[in-house]
Amino acid sequence: MKTFSEKPADVNKKWVVIDADGLVVGRLASLVALRLRGKHKPTFTPHVDCGDNVIVINAAKVVLTGRKVQQKVYYKHTGYIGGIKERTAKAILAGRFPERIVEKAVERMLPHGPLGRRQLGNLRVYPQAEHPHEAQQPEKIDIAAMNRKNKRTA
Repeated sequence: MKTFSEKPADVNKKWVVIDADGLVVGRLASLVALRLRGKHKPTFTPHVDCGDNVIVINAAKVVLTGRKVQQKVYYKHTGYIGGIKERTAKAILAGRFPERIVEKAVERMLPHGPLGRRQLGNLRVYPQAEHPHEAQQPEKIDIAAMNRKNKRTA
């Protein structure tokens, strides 16, 4: 039996929407990364972008478990000597772009290279419930119903 390898021209991409309200960040990010890579499909090919287009809504309402809200620190560097900056997860969630918590979590679960960057381009994250992709007729996926640990209440 020959090994199946999907060609980029034969890839069939779907649009899916995930409501992140009350979901745990790491569990959400791992399932989103799985969809972006295409590992949920029987035709998965590691060197081809065969994943779906994923829309995450209500990203500002995600939950971090334990004391990660106060203790988790995100670093960035300005490019100058001694230019390292740090922000806690609490500061990012309270700031202008709370969806970056989800974006960074998913980005760090994808491959680091040209293919991973292309797959990350198929991710759209919005802090509120509205999104401009209704014309694509996205299919709704209920992550909270997959496992009781995926959703945290208060």
